[in-house]
Amino acid sequence: MPVSQPEGLRGMTGDSFRTAKRIVVKTGSALIAEQGKARTEWLARLAADISDLRARGKDVILVSSGAVALGRVDLGSPTPARLDQKQAAAAIGQPRLMAALAGAFASHNITVGQALLTLSDTETRRRWLNARATLETLLDAGIVPVINENDTVATDEIRYGDNDRLAARVAQMMGADLLVLLSDIDGLYTADPNKDPQAVHIPVLKELSTEHDAMATGANAAAGVGSGGMVTKLAAARIAHAAGCSTIITRGNREHPLRAIEEGAPSTLIVADTTPARAREAWLMGHLKPEGTILIDAGATRALQGGASLLAVGITGVLGGFERGAAVAIKSEQGATIAKGVTSYSSSDILRVIGLQSDEVEATLGYRGRPAIIHRDDMVRV
Repeated sequence: MPVSQPEGLRGMTGDSFRTAKRIVVKTGSALIAEQGKARTEWLARLAADISDLRARGKDVILVSSGAVALGRVDLGSPTPARLDQKQAAAAIGQPRLMAALAGAFASHNITVGQALLTLSDTETRRRWLNARATLETLLDAGIVPVINENDTVATDEIRYGDNDRLAARVAQMMGADLLVLLSDIDGLYTADPNKDPQAVHIPVLKELSTEHDAMATGANAAAGVGSGGMVTKLAAARIAHAAGCSTIITRGNREHPLRAIEEGAPSTLIVADTTPARAREAWLMGHLKPEGTILIDAGATRALQGGASLLAVGITGVLGGFERGAAVAIKSEQGATIAKGVTSYSSSDILRVIGLQSDEVEATLGYRGRPAIIHRDDMVRV
């Protein structure tokens, strides 16, 4: 069904690109692979679009399926059904996927860096800290992170096609402003447009309801390679929306899939009603139950109230035992709770570096950890 984007709504979608500082783009297997081969021409155009966004000062993270699709032919089965077959196909296809992506970005003098994640890596606090720090380091170095599911060890993710949800968790973890889900359809319709000629395209939503879930179609079996459909994309959009991140769902098989969105190609924009920073602060306030307490001096109290991270030099004591990634309370010399946060160091390590300058911490602990004991992005003031 041909669809055109109304002028005003086209502006809203274009604005989401112009104002976003950090964008997560997710592409599925059907866009990456065809008959077991990488779609190199399409990847080159996607790389050109991402290069353009980076030239405008935006961070871009790519979440990509495709390893199973690129590796399954070597197993002698065009459609491996058993979990062990899919995992074996992923082991074969993963280096092929990264080689194809590296080649696509090379012409723009952009290096890509691979990170293999599962949903648990974005939901377990300690692993979440590690994953975020790695991705931030890649972005700071001017490298485009390419995130794939760790298909050779993942189970539920392969069987249920949750790369959409993984992309949303990455957007949440990285404080992204915009999540782009490249699909095989122009966005959400009131019914399946392939079956119902009366189906109406929905260009903008400010919230998602059970009515929208009923509109969503299931997995696109005709494509033969992907396992997620509109249902998983709406689930991903809900995660992103709660994190203050807007979502665009659109057809990815276009000449320049990201540029096309800005130029008014049909899509569905789910608009976030808050910012990533405010959403994260609300989550930290409501969900973190402190496992211990860090005591700080007057100087650190003033610094934290001014929005700074917590450094070892301002710490005067630790109450309770906890591991890295734990939630802790931060209290002033008078015993007042100043903030809550997720610590990058265990209680035993913090005790060893109390009062030290940042350049002394590494020498004392024997390893280079995070610059801050608790980063300001992992902290909420109370």
